[in-house]
Amino acid sequence: MSTYLFNDFKEISAAEWKQKIQVDLKGADYNDTLLWKTDEGITVKPFYTKEDQTKTAIATPKKGFNICQSIYIEDEKKANSFAIDSLKRGAKSIEFKAKTKFDYKTLLQDVDLKNTVLYFKVKFLDANFIIELSNYIASDNCYFNIDIVGNLTSTGNWFTNLNNDHKEFEKIINNVSNAICINVSTYQNAGANNTQQLAYALAHANEYLNHFGSKIANNIHFNFSVGSNYFFEIAKLRAFRILWASLLKEYAIKNNTTHIFAQPSLRNKTLYDYNVNMLRTTSECMSAILGGADTVCNISYDDIFHHSNEFGERISRNQLLILQQESELSEAQNFADGAYYIEAITQQLAHNSLEVFKTIEKGGGFLKQLKEGIIQRKIKDAAEKEQAKFDTGKLVLLGTNKIQNDKDKMKNDLELFPFMKIRNEKTLIQPIIQKRLAEKLEQERLQDE
Repeated sequence: MSTYLFNDFKEISAAEWKQKIQVDLKGADYNDTLLWKTDEGITVKPFYTKEDQTKTAIATPKKGFNICQSIYIEDEKKANSFAIDSLKRGAKSIEFKAKTKFDYKTLLQDVDLKNTVLYFKVKFLDANFIIELSNYIASDNCYFNIDIVGNLTSTGNWFTNLNNDHKEFEKIINNVSNAICINVSTYQNAGANNTQQLAYALAHANEYLNHFGSKIANNIHFNFSVGSNYFFEIAKLRAFRILWASLLKEYAIKNNTTHIFAQPSLRNKTLYDYNVNMLRTTSECMSAILGGADTVCNISYDDIFHHSNEFGERISRNQLLILQQESELSEAQNFADGAYYIEAITQQLAHNSLEVFKTIEKGGGFLKQLKEGIIQRKIKDAAEKEQAKFDTGKLVLLGTNKIQNDKDKMKNDLELFPFMKIRNEKTLIQPIIQKRLAEKLEQERLQDE
């Protein structure tokens, strides 16, 4: 392309820009006035130039992202009908969620098992059943969300006990592809900051690599939740791919790609003025796409207080279709390449997370620090800082802690209990509790209705 239009313009360095800004500040300190740091120590500058460009190669998906529909298995025939309808309406993948074993032949009847990307998120550990299901599907496009350490973090207990869980898990790993899922969503929805999420994802996965050996690396995939800090969430997913490649390099593994399943966070979703949740999930899904997620699974605007319903699920799926087709983001996984700001944040997140990861490893590893309560305390500290910002109005959720609609009544519209549930069972470790920011405020408003 011709550059004659720009011949009269002198190239200006970052130092010259900074000098000009310093003059305009009329004596005020540049660093104190214009640089700001996030709670996790990420420095944000007022401007970025090509000097901030890192040109770090990131192994993102080559074929764009899959639109996923999530389905709870309560009735296999109904779930099957919902899956087939969703695939006809634009979904390319299905996530089935189950608390107990199910009739998979009925569930998967007439589903194209070869060309549909399938996910199974199960809250039980049964090696024989999982192996049987995997053999029936017989496709590399099938991913199992099985995470014994993740179950420990979220419930405080193993499925059965440490030895039995590891035996069952090893049996699954040796016979099933894509069987290990690292549920990073747990940390995000509990209030962990981005640096913690990345470090804990890496340390969590490293527990499996240490225990089962590097041969299982290609069996590991990741489940991330994406928050509303738009550019930082793009950078978070990109930073993780850099970190994962670095970790696998230490194990002398050349194939350093991984599969990322992403969904919007629950932490910032609200009961009142719930339509705003659609704006939040749209932004979060876009971050997931531009961050390079392999599969994006949206949640409906009423997910926290309504049972699954046709309208809510259709709207949530159509949000992704609009982003994919009308916004032309069908293959947007590399759009952030060369973006000075995003690349700078990505590098800082990767660097800071790696330091936290090294500290965890020096401290005996992720599992040891979980048992000692260190991980839980770190997440609690971050969550309390975020909660304080929400409570004082520094962090705004529109319609909830700012510009409330006093006529909005929700007491008679709750099909699900939308608040943190207190469990009274005995646990081996303190579980990592997921909680929404608006819960206390919403409970007060419900009482006043």
